[in-house]
Amino acid sequence: MSIVAINPATGKTIKTYEEPSPQEVKGIIEQSHLAFIEWRTTSFSLRSTLMKKAAQFLRDNSERYAKLMTDEMGKTISGGRAEVEKCAWVCDYYAENAETFLQAELVETDASKSYVTFNPIGVVLAVMPWNFPFWQVFRFAAPALMAGNGGILKHASNVPGCALAIEETFREAGFPKDIFRTLLIGSKQVEVVIENPQIKAVTLTGSMPAGIAVAKKAGEKLKKSVLELGGSDPYIVLEDADLEAAVTTCVTSRLINSGQSCIAAKRFIVVESIREKFEELYVEQMSEKKMGNPLQEDTDVGPQARHDLRDELHQQVEQSIKLGANCLLGGVVPADDGAYYPPTVLTNVKKGMPAYDEELFGPVAAIIAAKDEANAIRIANDSVFGLGAAIFTQDVERGERIAAIELEAGACFVNTFVKSDPRLPFGGIKESGYGRELSHYGIKEFVNIKTVFVK
Repeated sequence: MSIVAINPATGKTIKTYEEPSPQEVKGIIEQSHLAFIEWRTTSFSLRSTLMKKAAQFLRDNSERYAKLMTDEMGKTISGGRAEVEKCAWVCDYYAENAETFLQAELVETDASKSYVTFNPIGVVLAVMPWNFPFWQVFRFAAPALMAGNGGILKHASNVPGCALAIEETFREAGFPKDIFRTLLIGSKQVEVVIENPQIKAVTLTGSMPAGIAVAKKAGEKLKKSVLELGGSDPYIVLEDADLEAAVTTCVTSRLINSGQSCIAAKRFIVVESIREKFEELYVEQMSEKKMGNPLQEDTDVGPQARHDLRDELHQQVEQSIKLGANCLLGGVVPADDGAYYPPTVLTNVKKGMPAYDEELFGPVAAIIAAKDEANAIRIANDSVFGLGAAIFTQDVERGERIAAIELEAGACFVNTFVKSDPRLPFGGIKESGYGRELSHYGIKEFVNIKTVFVK
């Protein structure tokens, strides 16, 4: 079997990679396990030094890695540079904080001494997506390696060069050569990897069907899993919002990564009294965004990562229109060899339409009218997803109450767009998955939280 990297902007093959045999895969896992045996005994000081070197290596190779992302999945070159810098940030963050996060916690009991330790568990498998091909991996790898674990990466098959570049980063930074390895394998081999007794846990970011399959296999083997399965993030715009600022933020969020982000704004739930003005401003700003060559500095929207994904998105748009949605902008597949899809705005979106019920993974905005605050909250929560959400109002206390109490999501933002940050936990509820990445919560997902009791 072969893994083929194809440039979505041109449709041309970049490079073909041969998939390793099951025996070779088994050998790589064995090597990683042996590396872990030694790595788990190293000091935080050593791990921190190497992780900071990884951060510097990323910064030194920012242009090369950004270009690699652009070539393999169509990310705008400016977006690629920003992604590399964010990866360096998460490396620095855990290099500076992991030891504190994993310090033993003393607990007063009837023992002469009792405390909790946080010990590494072994080699963790990461099944990662293509949309943020560096960031999704580093937000797992930095805390996992700093905790003393090893990592095996099964990346999306359309970004093999990115997968190998991440392995290169850790190797060039001076980490043991087998403590983090990439497997260029297809999805059919994933279950066999999970079954391997030297794989101790698995983390996945991806689709719900993929998450279910991985969770099922991990559960059968009693191995812990963390899942981030995407979302259809609602952005509520109330009648007292600063409308122009809200629209600018909403457009920015919808077009992050050419619309291909789990936490991009997807559903815009606007109180009826301001809906028409919101639509007018929104269409105006969306129409100003430039779609084109992702290597050009002024491009806002590049191609979708694959032609089949672009075509699936268009089918969702067409079906929504067929069921009564109105298309205010876009909605037409360009006559181009690349996997492009234009910024698109749908309104009169209602339950039963793909634009209401499903995740639209591309530059398509769904505007939904709400009667009032209570109705807007009900619509926002009327989803199988629960990853992120945002609320726009000039009454900050009102917005904070809705964010903290009313909205069903793992991250709720007031008057700004949802984003991930190494300092804050990231993850979802409902069919957006379970577990948390980042912050001190993320580094504790894959450790043995051990009680020590001394009488």
